[in-house]
Amino acid sequence: MRRAAVAIAAGAMAVSLAACGSAEEAGGGDNDSTGSAAKGDDIKVGLLLPENQTARYEKFDRPLIEQKIKELTNNKAEIQYNNAKQDANLQAQQVDTMITNKVDVLILDAVDAKAIKNSVQKAVDAGIEVVAYDRLAEGPISAYTSFDNVQVGKTQGEALLEALGDKAKDGQIVMMNGSVTDPNAAQFKEGAHSVLDGKVKIGKEYDTKEWKPENANSNMESAISALGKKKIVGVYSANDGMAGGIITALKSAGIDVPVTGQDAELAAVQRIVTGEQYMSVYKPYAPEAEAAAEMAVALAKGESLDSIAKDKVSSDSAKDVPSVLVPVTSLTKDNINDTVIKDGVYTVDEICTGKYKSACAKIGLK
Repeated sequence: MRRAAVAIAAGAMAVSLAACGSAEEAGGGDNDSTGSAAKGDDIKVGLLLPENQTARYEKFDRPLIEQKIKELTNNKAEIQYNNAKQDANLQAQQVDTMITNKVDVLILDAVDAKAIKNSVQKAVDAGIEVVAYDRLAEGPISAYTSFDNVQVGKTQGEALLEALGDKAKDGQIVMMNGSVTDPNAAQFKEGAHSVLDGKVKIGKEYDTKEWKPENANSNMESAISALGKKKIVGVYSANDGMAGGIITALKSAGIDVPVTGQDAELAAVQRIVTGEQYMSVYKPYAPEAEAAAEMAVALAKGESLDSIAKDKVSSDSAKDVPSVLVPVTSLTKDNINDTVIKDGVYTVDEICTGKYKSACAKIGLK
């Protein structure tokens, strides 16, 4: 990833991380100390990300987290990284490896938030603090950072209703939610339903296994067969990867309706430029990644999280976890310049390649 782009993104997307006071942790103890002598910059940080099918993790999250950790520790921290490739069992083994390697703190984006609970407990029992990243992992986590996931769903639902206009009364939509193993998916769904229910008829709804585009494609084909081409007026897709699979099925059936998304992936931004996809949710990864790095370094050094975390979030197994929740933006063709381009996520040249140049020119991307 270009260093310039990362630097621009980090600056443009910085958020205020005001203090809120230490919160009670399920793992025992408070945030003022790890129970050992305070450490210097020579810390060992484990970073576990869930999958590599979604472009964001390797292109944005990993380099941004690693860059911030190095910055906070004068380049002295050792960072151990693994990607679970959407395999919960593999991720459990990766946690075991981090325990064996005696990392001081673990940043964990769980493949399966519930299945990882025992692994989180094992890490804490070994004296390793766990920062849940992007997904609220079960177990005695010490900190959490993500986006306001209910608001993500609301943003998607509101955008879809705006795109439908009066058509919302005349037809049905298909809802393509994310994987049941991801607690974020349930929150996206909750937010979307809070906006869509009573405003539009939901003809078919799916929880899409592993967020896979091919599964979304298959589900969409089933929905078209069940509802009929003329009755579908729009599709709620929880993320961009699934939107790609959905749009392929729609095009094959000769259907042109608004489709939502999330993550502002490059392919999705290009589909938005051409009108194939109506919107995506732009989630500025820099503040989320930086918050995770800041909390991890503080915990590894035995320092308080008071100056970092301003929110509190609870799961079934952890109460009032110190958290940082980052706001999101609805990305449409009208604000590409003011979001992903302005923040250095993509350049106009990256978006407006070959077949997209004409469509880009029409919306002012030059």
